[in-house]
Amino acid sequence: MNQVRIIAGKFGGRLIFTPKNKVTHPMGDREKQAVFNMIKDYLLEANVLDAFAGSGALGLEALSRGADRVTFLENDHKALATIAKNIEKLKVEKETKVLQRLGKDTYDVVFVDPPYDNMQYSMVLRLADMVNVRGIMVLSHPKDNPPPTFVRMAVLEDRAYAGARIKVYQQL
Repeated sequence: MNQVRIIAGKFGGRLIFTPKNKVTHPMGDREKQAVFNMIKDYLLEANVLDAFAGSGALGLEALSRGADRVTFLENDHKALATIAKNIEKLKVEKETKVLQRLGKDTYDVVFVDPPYDNMQYSMVLRLADMVNVRGIMVLSHPKDNPPPTFVRMAVLEDRAYAGARIKVYQQL
């Protein structure tokens, strides 16, 4: 298994595992640091959804930086095993939940980082509806594959990184 680093917070510097497959693409440290700098004011005591979770790196970084709870949404079996291993490694079983299907809960912060070769925008639209009022959604997508327009959401940030764009939306 490959590893990535949690950047800051109570788990800062700790390495977590990433699945060896072609489905997941862990966000680089530079992009991850930028994302968490953009959303730091939304994390404290937040209920977070890490959709298309892969290794769970975004959700675990959110926990490290002050989120109360994180739900990981993933359906790839190797990724699910990796998330479970990372949860156990950091001893955050009580603060986390892992789902293979979308539930009905709503969240303060939703990370959406689908596989770039299959953006699943119909699912992304469903995820946007799970953001609490005044909550945020962080979407990573390829520069050449823009997302749909989200009803009742305003773009707070829009930044480019190599072949990717990171957008932060707020639910109105």
